[in-house]
Amino acid sequence: MLKRTRLRVAAVSLAALCAFGEGVIAQDVKPQATRTILDRHDQTGVPGKEIVLGTAELPAGASVGWHTHYGDEIGYVLKGDLILKTRGQPDQTLKAGDHFFNPRGAVHSLIAAPGTAGGTALSTWIVDKGKPLAEPVN
Repeated sequence: MLKRTRLRVAAVSLAALCAFGEGVIAQDVKPQATRTILDRHDQTGVPGKEIVLGTAELPAGASVGWHTHYGDEIGYVLKGDLILKTRGQPDQTLKAGDHFFNPRGAVHSLIAAPGTAGGTALSTWIVDKGKPLAEPVN
């Protein structure tokens, strides 16, 4: 009997949280970056390598978490304001028209510059075929 009562109390509490807490929960949701792969091809004459072309769109407040790549990345900021963070190096503020490079294994993150509408970067990666494009790092 006591167990059923506890379950009912828990169920009612959860229902109340869902019904009344929705606005609070929605306010705490962080904007998400969107990565889009536009094209990929095997690298001619280099077995085991592929070239990947893609974009990262970061709305205001968004970030791409710390990660590495199994190859090199070169990028260009199409619009907006971004900050490239690379472990062991000063942050690099980027605006539309700027370019950047991340060598194989560099631990890095990309964020929308605070106080801005964010931005979009276009990147090309030359990476090991069959491996994930990005490997998360803590």
